[in-house]
Amino acid sequence: MKHFLTRLLLPLFMVNSAWATPNEETVRELSNSVLRVKVKLPNGSVGLGSAVVIARNEVITNCHVVTDATNVAVIVDGEPHAATAIKADWHHDLCMLTVENLDVPSVKIGASKNLQYEKSIFTIGYPDETKTPVSTFGVVKELFPMDDSVIIRASSSFRLGASGGGAFDDAGNLVGIITLKSRGDSPYYYYMPVEWVQALKSKPAQSLGIESEKPFWAMDAKQRPYFMQVVQPYIAQEWKTLLKVATQWVQTEPNTAESWFYLAAAEYATKDYSHAEEHFKKVLALNHQHSQAIDYLEKLAERTGNTHVALLN
Repeated sequence: MKHFLTRLLLPLFMVNSAWATPNEETVRELSNSVLRVKVKLPNGSVGLGSAVVIARNEVITNCHVVTDATNVAVIVDGEPHAATAIKADWHHDLCMLTVENLDVPSVKIGASKNLQYEKSIFTIGYPDETKTPVSTFGVVKELFPMDDSVIIRASSSFRLGASGGGAFDDAGNLVGIITLKSRGDSPYYYYMPVEWVQALKSKPAQSLGIESEKPFWAMDAKQRPYFMQVVQPYIAQEWKTLLKVATQWVQTEPNTAESWFYLAAAEYATKDYSHAEEHFKKVLALNHQHSQAIDYLEKLAERTGNTHVALLN
C-alpha cells in the first residue's frame, strides 16, 4: 500500500496502566476465535492476514486481505481450511468468507455505535508471520460517523498481518475489525464497525475470485473522508491546510464533534483564540467526553489568563 494507509497486521503485547485490561481468560478464549488467513496470489506469492469467526462456518476479514487471491484458507491448529464462498463489501473493506466444517467457536458481536471515548478495548490478530495470536490494549480516541455507524480510532496499535483481526470491549464483545493505519512515525489506528459486518450477513454469497473494487480509504486524497484528510496536516502542524479542510468538514458534517475539534485546533494554533474557545465548547456540547477538547480549553485558560474559559456548562 502507498500514500495515507497501509495494509496491516498486529504488534507486540502492550499494556498501559492508564486503562483497564480484560480478564486473561477472556483474551485466551477469544484468541481461539481469531484465525490466521493465508492467500495465494496470481504471481505465486503468499499473503497473510487475520479473521474472526462470527457464525457457524463464517469468518470476517478485510477485503484487501483476499483481493486477487486464487486460494484462501484459514488456519486451525496448523491445518488449512479452504474458503468456498465470499460476501463482499468492497467499499467498507469487509469480506465474509464461508469455510465449511469449521469447528471453531464464534464471538459475540457488540455495537460500535455504543462505544464511548476513552473506553478501553483490546485487539487480537496475527502480526507478521507469527503462528500465535497477539493482543494489544488501548482506548477509543475518536469516533467518526459514517454510513449508519462509526469508524473507530483507538490507541491500540497493530502491524502488518493483523488486518481482519478483532477489536473487543472489556466484556469480550466484538466491536471493530482491524483495518488500516495512517502513515508516518505517529500513526493513527482505525477499525471498521461491526454494524457493517452485520449488514453483510444478508448479502448473497459469491464464488471466490470476483472482481474487486477500491475501499473508501484507497480513493484519491480529496475523495477520502475528512477524518482521513485532517490527519497529516494536524500531525505535521500545517495549520493553514488543516483550517481549510476542517472548515469544509464542519460545513459538510456540522453535527460531528471531530469536525469542530480539528477546526478549533487549527484556530488555536493560529492564535484565533476567540473562535477556538467557541468551537472547543461546541465539541463538548456534541461530546462531553472529548478529553482533547478539555485539554485545549485548559491551555486557553492559561494562555489568555481567562479562568472562565475552562469552565464547562
